[in-house]
Amino acid sequence: MLILLPPSEGKTPATAGDPVDHERLWLPRLTTARKRVQTRLVALSKRTSARAVADTLQVLGLTVGQRDELARNAALPFAPAAPAAEVYTGVLYEALEPGTLDPGARAWLDESAVIFSGLWGVVRLADRIPAYRLSVGTTLPAPVGRLTAYWKKVLKPTLDPAAADGPVLDLRSGAYAAMWNPPAASSATVRVLHERVVDGVAQRSVVSHFNKATKGRMVRALAEANAAPASIDEVVAALRDLKYQVEEQPAGAGKPRQLDVIVPEL
Repeated sequence: MLILLPPSEGKTPATAGDPVDHERLWLPRLTTARKRVQTRLVALSKRTSARAVADTLQVLGLTVGQRDELARNAALPFAPAAPAAEVYTGVLYEALEPGTLDPGARAWLDESAVIFSGLWGVVRLADRIPAYRLSVGTTLPAPVGRLTAYWKKVLKPTLDPAAADGPVLDLRSGAYAAMWNPPAASSATVRVLHERVVDGVAQRSVVSHFNKATKGRMVRALAEANAAPASIDEVVAALRDLKYQVEEQPAGAGKPRQLDVIVPEL
């Protein structure tokens, strides 16, 4: 089973340790592609003239108050690295709490879950990386260009074989979902809906923050159960065994299956 996660904008920098070793990240075939993105990002972030800094902030989608992020990016080759599970600290990862899992569940998580990233392409939670700031919607100087298109081309020949042996549960957000399309026949996307009763009528809505938290808790539950589904049908069964209300929606031909997880309380 492969679980696809988005990164988080919030990150906790490592305070000590060796820098990233590209060759030791998951799928070392991506080393050249990763280094190419890092090199362009570092060069962009090192520029110091007022005009260049303003341009870099605009390219990276940052405000003047986030200028410190440029210094962090500029130091990437030498910055201390830590496991991705400790670096990513957004809502999903706070709910997942990988550091509190027992050894068996943590081993399951490290093997099953992968994080998509504008800088690294894709990493596992145990991979050691430094904190950085780079959205996949960014366009970097040539020869990288727009990161979504760059990674889509690079990831397909590497990830297709990695996804061949089992179901793929896709929990990514839109921009990161565009980086790679898993095999439709063996994959499913997940949407979290909040259901509440208004004037006697059940109404459902998507809530962004709660969506991320629910996905984090759902992955944690699968890890604690050491779930071993061999198909999407078995993924659905495993989630229902864990007391999640899962409903399947119609999906177009050649599209992944679409699962709705219905949650009554925020």
